[in-house]
Amino acid sequence: MEKKIAVYICTGCGIGDALDIDALSKVASKEFKANICKTDAFLCGKSGIDLIKQDIDGEGVNTVVVAGCSSRVNTDVFNFGPDKIVERVNLREQVIWCHPGEDEDTQMLAEDYLRMSLAKLKNLNLPEPFIGENLSSTVLVVGGGFTGLTAALESARAGYKTVLVEKEAELGGYVGKMYKQVPMKPPFTDLEENSIPALIKAVEDAGVKVYTSAVIAKTAGGPGMFDVTINQNGTDVEERVGSIVLATGAKPYEPEKLGHLGFGQYKNVITQLMFEEMVAAGKMDANKVAFIQCAGSRDQEHLPYCSAACCIESIKQALYVKEKNPEANVYVYYKDIRSNGQYEHFYKKAQQAGVIFIKGDITDISESDGQLTIEADDHTMGTKSVADEFDLVVLANGMVPTAALGETVEEAPAEDEAAAASDEPKVTVAPIIKSNLLNLEYRQGPELPALKYGFPDSHYICFPYETRRTGIYAAGVVRAPMDMLSAAEDATGAALKAIQCIESTLKGEAVHPRSGDMSFPEFNMNRCTQCKRCTEECPFGAINEDEKANPLPNPTRCRRCGTCMGACPERIISFKNYSVPMIGNMVKAIEVPEEADEKPRILIFACENDAIPALDMAGINRLQYNPWVRIIPVRCLGSLNLVWINDAMAKGFDGVLLMGCKHGDDYQCHFMKGSELAEIRLSKISETLNRLGLESERVRATTVNIMDYDKIPAMLDEFAAELEEFGPNPMKDFQ
Repeated sequence: MEKKIAVYICTGCGIGDALDIDALSKVASKEFKANICKTDAFLCGKSGIDLIKQDIDGEGVNTVVVAGCSSRVNTDVFNFGPDKIVERVNLREQVIWCHPGEDEDTQMLAEDYLRMSLAKLKNLNLPEPFIGENLSSTVLVVGGGFTGLTAALESARAGYKTVLVEKEAELGGYVGKMYKQVPMKPPFTDLEENSIPALIKAVEDAGVKVYTSAVIAKTAGGPGMFDVTINQNGTDVEERVGSIVLATGAKPYEPEKLGHLGFGQYKNVITQLMFEEMVAAGKMDANKVAFIQCAGSRDQEHLPYCSAACCIESIKQALYVKEKNPEANVYVYYKDIRSNGQYEHFYKKAQQAGVIFIKGDITDISESDGQLTIEADDHTMGTKSVADEFDLVVLANGMVPTAALGETVEEAPAEDEAAAASDEPKVTVAPIIKSNLLNLEYRQGPELPALKYGFPDSHYICFPYETRRTGIYAAGVVRAPMDMLSAAEDATGAALKAIQCIESTLKGEAVHPRSGDMSFPEFNMNRCTQCKRCTEECPFGAINEDEKANPLPNPTRCRRCGTCMGACPERIISFKNYSVPMIGNMVKAIEVPEEADEKPRILIFACENDAIPALDMAGINRLQYNPWVRIIPVRCLGSLNLVWINDAMAKGFDGVLLMGCKHGDDYQCHFMKGSELAEIRLSKISETLNRLGLESERVRATTVNIMDYDKIPAMLDEFAAELEEFGPNPMKDFQ
């Protein structure tokens, strides 16, 4: 569309006192020929919004530039409809709140930010949403245990057609075999009847379509258009669904590996599940029982992690014994009792019932005449303890997610161009385990990427339930070890995320973290060299490829991070509102003073997810930082295209800093690998800088999270000091 641009400069919040507003207006009206340029002392107030709306209605303005506060605030206030472009210039948090007012450098900074935004508009267009064909609003739940049934019920009750697939002949899973269950409601002290029968009836009453004795043979497509082949008793059935909840649960850790605790040696050493079945069948008549916690869990030789539910389940089973015979002797040997949240009340109830808890490590279990003796190092008393005449020893043998059961997919050997590039550093890739749960027809592998213990990836801080495959949400113990109460909340959360995905896809919008973004990557295939970098680096498996290695994008799987755009050496990938030329124009719009002016310039590409909020926080806290910096927000450092750095250095910038999210095991990157990818790409540009006679240290990557805001001034000052030692960029005066 032909843009009619109006620039509105807010003078409130101290902006008018700190900056020369007339000079700013000249940048808009004289340099960039904006059609309209106005100021207002309270732009986010009614009078300011009315001013803008009057120009939209009366003057035909369709592109609004708001120079005032951060784009992270007042997003609803400055929303003028989907047919209007709105660009925000941050004069408050990143200019006057972190730099002195009425200062030459601060004024230059403000004018540069306005130039950057106006230059950005040249290649910025309104997104046109991708709407797939024959979109489905059906939620598929894989797994018919407690979590799967809960997710299916919540989805159906929300009004969405729901399909449930369970591989066993009956619904219920592990919980279905329980005699009773842990408390799920206040006061969290009493055993409750097994909820599975009522849950199954509620699912049936809600109209959920259930397949039992069924597995997922194939999953193709993407959100809104998943074509799922369900094999039920040898017969294939096709279902088109909009999103998927994976709730396949976990399996008990193999007790055969716990011979050191007597399993397999003594028939009276059993597992939690065996005890549960024994009680449910009315065959438990023991009067002295020991429960041994962390049998395999928190053990580097077995399961390094805590299985989270074992302590509560053992407390429950100890109360089974006390319920049948209050005089029975019940011992619980533990490392730490982990009765999370309200379950502390349940723990206290067991103590009051006479259950004896011993903090210690088991050193030996032996048997004589059918009764068991336990020796342990008692950590509380600091002595060795011996207890005998146990009728039963029950091992809390932990859990292994079903997603971890299978062989790891081996990476395909490099060939042709990929082989030639084999010496290049590559981003670490999460393993894919062939667990036969979803059987995805994705170029990146048949199942969800896994963390090191085989749990499907899910960021516990930023996006629980989200996986690296858009539209597929893991819930319950397949996602992480958890107790029943947590699993119920997890199931509900995953169902809501699945519904959110369906609704977003119907409107052509992205899901988290760029919720509502209606752009999607467009490929100029005429220049594609089939290098595969976009398909290999996409963190979400959004791009398949054909037999000739041509990329086959799946727009509904895309999270709009722009990693493919940054990866493409031919720069053939762009978004309507985010592209290589657009950022390039912003770089070129910044005024770089001549060397004699002694005003260095540092360009910062800052990730919008953590770095930009941290920079805003620095401003909110009035932390002063270096006025030489110019900040360009990017969707993710994974979208960084090296040509931007080339442009910056050629223009005379003295240094470039990339500020992204932390990566590694405890990563903060909203797009999984963005910072890591950027650092790998930097290793390539270092060689180019060295050939040009520029120090490679002039370009650096760093990671921050939002709480590092107080470190930002020192971080920037330190980088600026190092650049001063290098001296000015020799390219500066060639402009």
